[in-house]
Amino acid sequence: MCGRYTLASTTPAQLRARFPLGESVQIAQRFNVAPGDDVLAVVMRESSPGGGLAPTGALLRWGLVPPWAEDPRVGFRMINARAETVADKPAYRGPFERGRCLVVADGFYEWTRDERRQPFHVTRDAGEPFAFAGIRTAWRDPRNPDGELLRSCAIVTTEANAKVAHIHPRMPVILDPRDEQEWLDPTTPPGRLHELLRPLPVELTHARPVSRAVNDARYDGPECLAPAAPEPAPPQGELF
Repeated sequence: MCGRYTLASTTPAQLRARFPLGESVQIAQRFNVAPGDDVLAVVMRESSPGGGLAPTGALLRWGLVPPWAEDPRVGFRMINARAETVADKPAYRGPFERGRCLVVADGFYEWTRDERRQPFHVTRDAGEPFAFAGIRTAWRDPRNPDGELLRSCAIVTTEANAKVAHIHPRMPVILDPRDEQEWLDPTTPPGRLHELLRPLPVELTHARPVSRAVNDARYDGPECLAPAAPEPAPPQGELF
């Protein structure tokens, strides 16, 4: 799965040069993005009345809230969508068909599944920013039909590659930059979309253990990326 990620190592100017974000969307340095946060994304919107669709930046709530939901808190259970079932599950099927997006990041966290629960930070090999494959939708409180729309998203996950599998069996889909526009394009055939939902190649993946500061979802500081504390030395026997 993907439960936390980063957008910490790239300046706003560099991100605007890398992605079609426009100038109006706010970009913040993030060391510990958590479910329920507003996240930086690229979506397709009308460029002008009758002008067709064009990519632009947006802030979306992380945790998909389906249009039929009665309570937005359901989004905390829908932060990830499995690539194998994203086209079939009722909550994800419509967004997969009509609401694909790019979620902008430069790394994600995963924890080992043993008793140590050691956090790792996983990046592309050069640490450059990338896009998770995302899906998005909009929700309005049924008790307030004139209220503001809540725009939310989920990150698509797939089986982990060999570099990540020893940490966790799944990982988020990190799109090849050459495939990002195809993922956004509403005319891309479903079969081709599924081809894009593959693990990042092992040779492009870097993973390193980091500080347990990231364990606190409320903490969003640089210590999250500090090297992991060394393992304590085993106790020595008494000398006589």
